Amino acid sequence: MYRLAINGYGRIGRSVWRALAEGAHRDRLQIVAINEPADSETICHLTRYDSTHGRFRGDIGLQGDKLLVNGQALALSHHEQGEHIQWPDVDLVLECSGAFSDRKTAEKHLGCGAKRVLFSQPAEPGIDLTVVYGVNHDQLQPAHRIVSC
Repeated sequence: MYRLAINGYGRIGRSVWRALAEGAHRDRLQIVAINEPADSETICHLTRYDSTHGRFRGDIGLQGDKLLVNGQALALSHHEQGEHIQWPDVDLVLECSGAFSDRKTAEKHLGCGAKRVLFSQPAEPGIDLTVVYGVNHDQLQPAHRIVSC
């Protein structure tokens, strides 16, 4: 199982979560943590109801500092700065906040336990690779730890 975390739960973060939660790869890709400055009740509401995709058909709830999705607990944190987030046992942080796009910020995620970072937006020069599927996706290497798509 490849363990993912989402940093930034706006439109892109929620869309990625929803695609993974409803998609065919749930048995291989698992969201285990979400970091979003908004409070847990707001995160729960925005996960349950989406103005574009409609209501999530599964069970959504809160239990302490965890978001429960169909019985699976996802850790919630509410930090604005990456160096304060703990990412234990996270293979990839999906950086969806839109606020960060540089290597220095990505390295903060790595320093907090993540093994890799994928920016959802174009990144500044200095990251390992910017991937455009169908153009240069074949250049992606296992050694790349900070990537943008």
